[in-house]
Amino acid sequence: MVFNTMDTEAAKNYRKKKIEEIGKMTALNQDEIVSNTKTVIQGLDTLKNDYQQILNTLLNSIKTIKRENGDTNLVEEKTNILQRSLETIELGLGEGQVMMDLSNYLQKIEAEKQKLRAQVRRLCQENGWLRDELATTQQKLQVSEQRVATLEEEKKHLEFMNEMKKFDDSDGHSSVPNEEKESEAPSQLDDLGFNDPDDDQSPEVLSPSQPSAMAHAASGGYEIPARLRTLHNLVIQYASQGRYEVAVPLCKQALEDLEKTSGHDHPDVATMLNILALVYRDQGKYKEAANLLNDALNIREKTLGPDHPAVAATLNNLAVLYGKRGKYKEAEPLCKRALEIREKVLGKDHPDVAKQLNNLALLCQNQGKYEEVEQYYQRALEIYEGKLGPDDPNVAKTKNNLASAYLKQGKYKQAEVLYKEVLTRAHEKEFGKVEGENKTIWMRAEEREENKGKNKDKEGGPPLPEYGGWHKNIKVDSPTVTTTLKNLGALYRRQGKYEAAETLEECAMKSKKNHEKSKLLVSSQHNKQ
Repeated sequence: MVFNTMDTEAAKNYRKKKIEEIGKMTALNQDEIVSNTKTVIQGLDTLKNDYQQILNTLLNSIKTIKRENGDTNLVEEKTNILQRSLETIELGLGEGQVMMDLSNYLQKIEAEKQKLRAQVRRLCQENGWLRDELATTQQKLQVSEQRVATLEEEKKHLEFMNEMKKFDDSDGHSSVPNEEKESEAPSQLDDLGFNDPDDDQSPEVLSPSQPSAMAHAASGGYEIPARLRTLHNLVIQYASQGRYEVAVPLCKQALEDLEKTSGHDHPDVATMLNILALVYRDQGKYKEAANLLNDALNIREKTLGPDHPAVAATLNNLAVLYGKRGKYKEAEPLCKRALEIREKVLGKDHPDVAKQLNNLALLCQNQGKYEEVEQYYQRALEIYEGKLGPDDPNVAKTKNNLASAYLKQGKYKQAEVLYKEVLTRAHEKEFGKVEGENKTIWMRAEEREENKGKNKDKEGGPPLPEYGGWHKNIKVDSPTVTTTLKNLGALYRRQGKYEAAETLEECAMKSKKNHEKSKLLVSSQHNKQ
């Protein structure tokens, strides 16, 4: 059998041509290399099939020649050449597939590279924005520091004038002590972290909200997304420091950006509206705050549903705002709806439900609905004692609020029992079980009242133990205890027990002074650090 040697020559020329083409591929780009590689793989695959057919033909020829006892050397030589060529083709196909896999991997790497470049550009833009904001803020800070220095001088002057006024008033005819007037002042609304009901601040004075309280009241059960967290924390920090000239522009800029990217009706927009509303409220801009809270309420109801905890938080903030403006009738239904949502979502014995009950009780108290007030406070007290334990600060605060409601109705006995319970519990936490000579302050006060006639020559009877250190024990809520001392002292005065009243008032004054010294000490240590 005769074989055409031209086929072999053509194959060699084809291979040589392809090798030359592969050599030229180094000057090509990636897409051209991939395209040429695919072409080479297809050519090699075709050549492999052709060689395989020729090899099969040669093998059949060898079998035929052997049967005819012919010379098979030439055919076997060609067969070996073809087999080596096939091995080379197989190697080329493998290398071509490796190049294709490498190309796919490089494409993925390039895509990731482009994505990272886009992120870097975005971060550079945000960094530039923050630098501009920082420069503007630093300028405003300098102006604010100048204003603060001026206000500090004015404050010192007013304090001096106030001290002079006290000396003038000491010769007057007022028979009602300041502590009694304070005890009769209505408690402030507990809006999940804003002004503490037991603070001695006047209701007309607006203090900046605490950072954690503002964050909780603003988010209200809706988790702050990562993209907002830094800006959200900055706004809250500036607002808590009273730096509204920085907090308000930051918040407005965030709102504008959010509305452009996510649209107005988005939960993130509602969160920022809540924050801005709370900042406005701290500034006394009640009308603007109410508009923002109503807008936030509509967004959260649409996007999160009418029974979401965030909706309850917004309702509560709106109710507190109305309460601060004296609109108790408008605030009450909002507070009741917030209570219903919290009961439905959290359960009827959750501590947040108790906070809402406290708010509702205060609103009803300002409307003279004392029967409802007692029910709300008693239920809140049961929740706090059951869930948080008898030593939780909220228990003492709620008992104080309930006692104030009793005082308003002239129920002095019930109020007295609650005040004594608060003081007894605080005494046991700091001084141990009440027994023998280990007596509570109210017991000492009543002993002095009973013995005032017998101990005239002994300058007021036996010496009192040190009761000014309530703040030293972290388990004792010092402001609450101080308030209780003043309130029970005022109650004793109404009952004509002046010696007992003076005893409690003296201890309250000492406790308050020690607490203030402690805060100043902590503040000075912090500044040194």
